[in-house]
Amino acid sequence: MDDLRDKYISAISSASDEVALEELRLQAVGKKGEVSLKMRELGKMTPEERQVVGPALNALKDEINSALSAKKAALADAALNERLKTEWLDVTLPMRERRVGTIHPVSQVSEEVTAIFADMGFAVAEGPQIESDWYNFDALNIPGHHPARAEMDTFYTHRKEGDNRPPHVLRTHTSPVQIRSMEAQGAPIRVICPGRVYRADYDQTHTPMFHQVEGLAIDTDISMANLKWVLEEFCRAFFEVDGVELRFRASHFPFTEPSAEVDIRCSWEGGTLKLGEGDDWLEILGSGMVHPKVLEAGGIDPAKYQGFAFGMGIDRIAMLKYGIPDLRAFFDSDLRWLRHYGFAALDQPSLQGGLSV
Repeated sequence: MDDLRDKYISAISSASDEVALEELRLQAVGKKGEVSLKMRELGKMTPEERQVVGPALNALKDEINSALSAKKAALADAALNERLKTEWLDVTLPMRERRVGTIHPVSQVSEEVTAIFADMGFAVAEGPQIESDWYNFDALNIPGHHPARAEMDTFYTHRKEGDNRPPHVLRTHTSPVQIRSMEAQGAPIRVICPGRVYRADYDQTHTPMFHQVEGLAIDTDISMANLKWVLEEFCRAFFEVDGVELRFRASHFPFTEPSAEVDIRCSWEGGTLKLGEGDDWLEILGSGMVHPKVLEAGGIDPAKYQGFAFGMGIDRIAMLKYGIPDLRAFFDSDLRWLRHYGFAALDQPSLQGGLSV
C-alpha cells in the first residue's frame, strides 16, 4: 500500500491538466483501478486480515481522492490566474474610441434639418407614403392635365379592371402632409414634413425613391419677408456659413402664388464647391406663398389666413454639404461608402453642440 500511495500521490502532484488528472483517478480509484481491485480482494481474506487491510485501503482511497480534489482546485486556480492576466484591464487608462455602427447621411441630415427648424418653432408632421389622388394632386391645385399626373412620371397603385374608385399613388412629394396637417390642426400652424417620396426617374441626380422636407407656416400676417428670413437662417445654420446670400427667382408651382425658386451664391474654384462666395448661383429649393385654393382644401379660410411653403431634397442638400458626387450611392448599400460618409451613432446634431460634428 505504501508503494501505491507514493506512486499516485507523486503522479497527482505532477499532473499538468485536468485531463491527466482524470486519467490518474480512473487508474487509482475507478471501477477497475488498482485500489478498487485491492478492495475486491478483501472477500478472500480472513476476518482478522480484513480488520487490518480494510481500514488501510479505505484510508488510502480517501487520501488519493483528497489529493485529486486538491490538485483539481489548484489547476482551476492556475487557469483562472492565466485568464485574468489576458483579460486584465487598467481602468485608469483613457477610453479608446469604439465606433458603434454608423448613421446614414440621409438620417443625419434629417436630424440636422429638424434641429434647425425646431429652433424656429416648427413641429414635425408625418403622413402616409401611399396617398389618394386627391391629397397628392387635387388638394394641391394640380390640374388633371399636369405632366406630374402622367403614369410616366408617377407610380400609381394597381387597380382591378372596372374599379372606378379614385386612384392611389406613391406620393410624389410630402405636400400631402401639409393638407392633412391643416385639416387636423387648422391655423395658425407651423410644421415641416420630412419623408420618402417617389418619382419615375433615375440618373446621377435622380432616383425613383428619395427624401424631401417641406415646410408650412400659416397665420394672419405672414409674408414673403418671413419666408426669406426663415430660408436664410436655415441655410446659414445648415451649411455652417455666416455669409449666406440667397436669390429668389420668379417661378410657377400650382400650390403657391407667388412662387420662387431659391438659389444660393457659390463658387466652383478648382472643382470644389464653396457656398456663400463667388459669382455662381446654385438652385437649392422651391418656395412661395400658399395658394388660396390649397388653403381652402385644407379647411382654412384664405380671406383670414395666409402663409408660405417651401420644399427641398434632403439627399440633394446632403450632397452639397458633404461633397457626395452621386445621388445613386445613397441607395447602393455599400458598407465602404457608409464607413466613409457615415456619422458616429452616438453623436446627436444640435445647434449648441454642432450639427455635423
